[in-house]
Amino acid sequence: AVWLLALIVVPFLSALVYLIARGKGMGERHAQGVASAQAATDAYIRGVAGSSPSSQIADAKALLDAGAIDAQEFSVLKAKALA
Repeated sequence: AVWLLALIVVPFLSALVYLIARGKGMGERHAQGVASAQAATDAYIRGVAGSSPSSQIADAKALLDAGAIDAQEFSVLKAKALA
């Protein structure tokens, strides 16, 4: 009957010792995992959301002012942003 008690108690005792010895590291790894998942989610949302039409038009205007595009290309970009 003692061996039956040992089969029940020893696993719980070893799990308790493991949690005491490694618990802090487990918490730190979990926190790092949560932080990286949050960063990945934020990056995904920013990528999917894109920019607003007003910011797209402002970027196109900056390109027009810099001479990188002409007025026709600006109007095409503006129409795409407003569509």
